[in-house]
Amino acid sequence: MQIHGFQKTTLLDFPGHVAATVFTGGCNFLCPFCQNGDLVLRSAFLPSIPEEGVIRILEKRKGVLTGVCVTGGEPTLQPDLPFFLEKLKTLGYLVKLDTNGYRPETLRALHSKGLLDYIAMDIKSSPVHYAKAAGFKDLDMAPIRESALFLQTCGLPHEFRTTAVRGLHEPEDFRLIGQWLKGSDPYFLQSYVHSEGVISPGFDAFNKDELESFLCILRTYLPNANLRGVE
Repeated sequence: MQIHGFQKTTLLDFPGHVAATVFTGGCNFLCPFCQNGDLVLRSAFLPSIPEEGVIRILEKRKGVLTGVCVTGGEPTLQPDLPFFLEKLKTLGYLVKLDTNGYRPETLRALHSKGLLDYIAMDIKSSPVHYAKAAGFKDLDMAPIRESALFLQTCGLPHEFRTTAVRGLHEPEDFRLIGQWLKGSDPYFLQSYVHSEGVISPGFDAFNKDELESFLCILRTYLPNANLRGVE
C-alpha cells in the first residue's frame, strides 16, 4: 500500500465511530478544487508510511477505535488494497472506503469479500458538468453511474456527497444530481474550503443561504439530503 498519511484518531471521517484515517497516494481524477493536491500530483515524491507500522499502531489501539477510514487520493488504485483491508478486518475493525467511483469492479470485488462496511462516494457534479469538475475533458460517465447504482442496490451502508464550489456548480447541477440519484440514499452537500494544498487556487465557497437553496432543490428528489460542516 502506498500510504502517505495516517491520522490516529478522527470523530468526523467515519460516521458514528471513533476511527483512524489512512491516506493513500495517487488519483485517476484531477479535480481542480481538490485539497489533497500533494497526494494527487506529487505522491511519488512524498515520504511513505510503512504499512506494517500502521498495522502495529492499529493493533495497539483496538478498544479505543472501532473503525478505519481509507481515503486518498483514490484508494481503489492501490493493487494491495484488498490485502490491507483483510488485515484491518482481522484486527476487528469496521472499514469505510472513500472513492470517486471510477472503478466499480473493485468496489464489487471488495464487497463480495466482505471487506467493506461503509462506502462514501464523491459526486463531483451533474453528468453534464462532471468532466469539468473531475478535471478531465473526455471523462466516461459509465463507470461512475455503475458505481452509484451499485451503492444504491448492494445493501451496504453508504453515502453520496458533493463539494459545492463557486465557479464549478450552479443551481441546475443540483437538480440534475437529484434526478440522477433519486431515492432515499443519504446525501451530503459540503462547502468548498480553500487550503494551501488545493490543486487550482482561485475558487470560492457559496454562502450558507445559497447552499440551503441548493439543498431545497436536492430534497425534491433526495429527501435524506443534508448540509455537512456548514454553520
